[in-house]
Amino acid sequence: MTSPLADLPALVAEVEGPVSLPGSDDYENDCRTYNLMSPLQPLIAVGATGPRDVAAAVRFAAIHDLPVAVRGGGHCVARPADEALLIDLGRMSHVHIDPARRTARIEGAATWDDVIRAAAGHGLAPVSGSSPTVGAIGYLLGGGQSPVLGRSHGYASDHVTHLEVVLADGTFRMVTRDRHPDLFFALRGGKGNFGVVCAVETNLVPLSSFYGGGLYFPGEALREVLGAWSRWVTDLPQEMSSSIAIQRLPADPALPPVLQGKFVTHVRFSSLGETEAAEKILAPLRAAAPIVLDTLQEMPYMLAGTIHADPPQAIPYFDRSTGLSRITAETVDALVAVLGPDSQSPLVHAEIRALGGKLDQAPAAADAVSTRGLPFQLFAFGVGGPEQASMLQAALDDLIVAVGPWRHDRSLPNFLSPDEAQTGQQVREVYGHELYHELAAVKARHDPANRFRVNHNVRPATDTLQR
Repeated sequence: MTSPLADLPALVAEVEGPVSLPGSDDYENDCRTYNLMSPLQPLIAVGATGPRDVAAAVRFAAIHDLPVAVRGGGHCVARPADEALLIDLGRMSHVHIDPARRTARIEGAATWDDVIRAAAGHGLAPVSGSSPTVGAIGYLLGGGQSPVLGRSHGYASDHVTHLEVVLADGTFRMVTRDRHPDLFFALRGGKGNFGVVCAVETNLVPLSSFYGGGLYFPGEALREVLGAWSRWVTDLPQEMSSSIAIQRLPADPALPPVLQGKFVTHVRFSSLGETEAAEKILAPLRAAAPIVLDTLQEMPYMLAGTIHADPPQAIPYFDRSTGLSRITAETVDALVAVLGPDSQSPLVHAEIRALGGKLDQAPAAADAVSTRGLPFQLFAFGVGGPEQASMLQAALDDLIVAVGPWRHDRSLPNFLSPDEAQTGQQVREVYGHELYHELAAVKARHDPANRFRVNHNVRPATDTLQR
């Protein structure tokens, strides 16, 4: 067998997009990541222009026994792709809306912002996430929990109707509930373990606007606000959603002056119902402590990303996540101790999302979402480069230990940090024994060599190698 680099001209001749090596502009562009502490460093990068390029790249990888990594939006990077062939889907990014059928066809690395903007002109909205810059397909492959539409419409993957996939042998498949049902089951929640998903069709929701935004309280009122929120959110109507974030914000001039450089407790909220009903529900929470800033208003769905206001630019950070089974008075005490005003925590952000509602209901066609019944999801991160790594990782460890008594055995795959995603045991725990076993069986049928392992890896059932 010739070496992959020696055989590179054969791949260049077969694909339309660029084939690049470290040091070139195309390589740097095709390997960009949102988290600067999770770089992609493949042996070869292929900028695919369509499914034919994808298939050619996968076949080349198979011939040379290379793992295949896939870059979509670049937000979620589980592994650095060392010695892998990377396929970048950025040049394939397109969105097509069918207003009569209320569907969106999403191709390549199109982001939720792309989909939201395309759908808005038809009075439609996707079941999208908190950040509009996230790649839509990668989000859908992880299930996808929408902070606006999740509790009323379920996981985003529930709305997927078909997927177009290049498998590990380079063949192309149209996957639906009736065609390749094992893949239809595994791809909706099983992340990128079963092939390169080039396009997805998903249903849209008739929605132009909603009531939402946030209430910012002083960080010093964390105990009062978190306690009030944890009691209040358990009875929240299904058409309403909320999360709470403990934030030490930077002195960024892009932030409202009252938030620049401040320690705050940020309650996020959205409602699909009448404003008057939402305000009535919010009244007890507003009374929990003095409000620093109130951004609640009727807003177009195009502004849904402003609720969480995730940084749009790439940043260096370290993160951790876990599911929570409940929040008690003791949980509040533990969180205040590790994140509160006297903690000197270096973490910029620690968020708890309330799930429930239709997120607990199984879809008509079985899928690989393991978190139905999970009450809360915790996600935290600290911003910094390599010199802050030990400090930030220790602070994240302290947080996870602090909530240990209330940890759930399930957690949203899309929130797994690179460290967590690289741990085979952690991935097994996320899915649970039974579901992981089912996914491993599908993996064995469609990727027995574990070609797609630069991800939240589910190993094929027949794989005895220690990857």
